[in-house]
Amino acid sequence: MPGAVMAWYRENARDLPWRRPEFADRYGGWGVLVSEFMLQQTPVTRVIPHLEAWLARWPTPTSLAADAPADAVRQWANLGYPRRALWLHRAALEIRDRHGGVVPRDVDALLALTGIGDYTARAVAVFAYGERHPVVDTNTRRVIVRAIDGRSQPDPPSRRDLDAMESLLPAGDAESALFNAAMMELGATVCTARSPLCDACPIAHICAWRLAGRPDTGDTRRKQARYEGSDRQARGAVLKTLRAATSRSVPIEAVLPDWPDPLQRDRAIDSLVADGLAEASGGFLRLPA
Repeated sequence: MPGAVMAWYRENARDLPWRRPEFADRYGGWGVLVSEFMLQQTPVTRVIPHLEAWLARWPTPTSLAADAPADAVRQWANLGYPRRALWLHRAALEIRDRHGGVVPRDVDALLALTGIGDYTARAVAVFAYGERHPVVDTNTRRVIVRAIDGRSQPDPPSRRDLDAMESLLPAGDAESALFNAAMMELGATVCTARSPLCDACPIAHICAWRLAGRPDTGDTRRKQARYEGSDRQARGAVLKTLRAATSRSVPIEAVLPDWPDPLQRDRAIDSLVADGLAEASGGFLRLPA
């Protein structure tokens, strides 16, 4: 499997900024770390302009750490899941204070940073520093479960995913990094969740799921709640108001005064304050200082 997938990737990989040699030369581990934060549950096409703007403003962890958390939240704009902006700012502080401003390459050291889980830590170690580790995202898990287990959709993430990927990794560090990237690319562009392009797949001839007739074996993953009318939408609207404010603080009664559900609006404000994404004082609301 690895040889066929890597050969396919060399011919078909998308030209993405973080894959270019000049990107690695300029931003190193920091560029990879920022890109991985932004790519979580967010389409690539939305991430690219935000990533370029972010790194133009903060090309190093130290440069971000020197600014306020509010600047990070404001720059995050409409990427979604804005807590990631706060986590990235805190991680930048930790990188500056613990690691001399250099993103660490050790997985355990990366895991100790705010907002970094197992996938992100391994992705930085592999794609920024060439370390040999299995890197497993949703796309990789889907390719593995179809090709090897013959099921249509993967289960929720578990240690078994890493073990399965580890068993497939080539021995060399460079080949291992390439294979990690190739498996993610294959899942993102060919072995997609809803409309897989099996005729274009380099491993279709050995895929257990395809050979079994592509049966629907169910999907046990938790479904994403609808955005329209949700508390998430209300939170996003409150943050949009705060980012656009010409003054640092906005009277609370002036935040979404026409929102159709006042209780939902208040709940959104309370949750943003609890998450550290907003600060309330004296009847005013603002981004975190």
